[in-house]
Amino acid sequence: MNPVKTYTVDEATRKLENYCAYQERCHKEVRQKLRDMRMIPDAIDHIIHHLLHHDFLNETRFAQAFARGKFKTKKWGKHRIVRELKFRDISAYNIKKAMEEISEAEYYKTFHELAEKRMKQLERETNLQKKRKKLADYLLYRGWESNLVYEKVRELTA
Repeated sequence: MNPVKTYTVDEATRKLENYCAYQERCHKEVRQKLRDMRMIPDAIDHIIHHLLHHDFLNETRFAQAFARGKFKTKKWGKHRIVRELKFRDISAYNIKKAMEEISEAEYYKTFHELAEKRMKQLERETNLQKKRKKLADYLLYRGWESNLVYEKVRELTA
């Protein structure tokens, strides 16, 4: 049988410094990683304090990077980004700061490009209702605001 790997507080601290340096992490991910390493609650608190104090862990920075990344690479709308940040227990203040990372102009430009690209993919669909539903579902799933989505669906299928 395989013995369970155990870590000293110093070993775990170094491992988590590398984990956080590799990419931005939220508190929830770090706490889970430490639990998976079978660290005791006091050690977890000590290590998280160390990571915060030495700026390896910064929830504001994480939220901003997350929002920028998901918007630019996955073309997520604000609703999806906010929902995912809330799921990671990010504070309302940090969510607000993260949403400021996305410029309004870039947001609408991306939305229109995404909608038009999806509309081209749906060219073969002859049933107008199905086409409208597929376009709306696609955009809503990605977290775009429903008023924008239904307005764009009407515009593109008129």
